[in-house]
Amino acid sequence: MTPVPTLGQDKNPRGIPKASFIVNVEEYIGGPDGDVEGPLKGFQDTIAKYRYMDGSLTQRRKSLEEKIPDIRKTLQMVEFLKQRRDGKQKADDQEDDLEEDEENSDGTKKPLITTFELNDTLFAEAQLEDTATVYLWLGANVMLSYEIPEAIALLRSKLDAAETSLKAAIEDLEFTREQLTVMEVNTARVYNWDVKRRRERRLAEEAAKGAKDS
Repeated sequence: MTPVPTLGQDKNPRGIPKASFIVNVEEYIGGPDGDVEGPLKGFQDTIAKYRYMDGSLTQRRKSLEEKIPDIRKTLQMVEFLKQRRDGKQKADDQEDDLEEDEENSDGTKKPLITTFELNDTLFAEAQLEDTATVYLWLGANVMLSYEIPEAIALLRSKLDAAETSLKAAIEDLEFTREQLTVMEVNTARVYNWDVKRRRERRLAEEAAKGAKDS
């Protein structure tokens, strides 16, 4: 009898295959005298693939969880610049590193004084004039200038895409770990079935030998 495939035809939305649960071990291995070495090796190969996917998805989730706050912070800053340029005051802005938008004695607005990060522990102070453009890092050492409305649209699209990707990565990670658990249970069931079969055969041989000797 041909064994049931380790991986079923069902897949999750991103194409990760669903593991088949072995209901009847004896039927799966092809009968009471079936070999378990082949199926167990196949299980280990499948488990290794799921563990590789688990590692890749874990790294992707971590990367996105680090990336999203940076995108959100950049978007908030660009939106603040737009509101400031439009003469509006952001009601919910309570950033510690931004000074109040006050006016000079001649009625002109004071430039915006803020701090920017040079590395994890070093910050520098900067004076910002009203501007219509901002520069955004796009990765791979590439920086481009954008009009503020274009920058906001780009950052919002990147934020939406990153949040969608994070949600998918979390779902895929949970699904992969469920399949990994199924394969580990399958391995234990087949191994325990083989142990029981060996014990029953040994007891039968001992009983037959005792009957012969008597």
